[in-house]
Amino acid sequence: MNLGGTESSMPPLVAVLWALNMLVDTAGQLAFKAAASVDSRAGTGLARWVWMMRRPWLWIGVSCYVAEFLVWLAFLSLVPLSDGVLLGSINIVVVMVAGRFLFREKLSRLRVIGILLVSAGVAIVGVRA
Repeated sequence: MNLGGTESSMPPLVAVLWALNMLVDTAGQLAFKAAASVDSRAGTGLARWVWMMRRPWLWIGVSCYVAEFLVWLAFLSLVPLSDGVLLGSINIVVVMVAGRFLFREKLSRLRVIGILLVSAGVAIVGVRA
């Protein structure tokens, strides 16, 4: 894939936008998870939603998603959609690994295999001619 640079690598601006997209998407996902994590103060039903709306994590997540929208548009203006979507799928891996460390979520053997396959696919798309 030639993304406007050499045949075997991404142009610097594309790489920066790709990395920035990963960063803000991951931060947004993690912020939403933190906002949705329930403790005894949250209550149930509408009280739970009000409690979540008052947490800064929710608004950090929303802000990250606004930033991601802008970064994603800039990224897609420089790469074909089919390549952009495939390269963007690495966010799944980053979020799963971050969830493991920050929220102690389990990574089963099948999920680890999935992480490896997605990572290999993104690597292939990122460097193919």
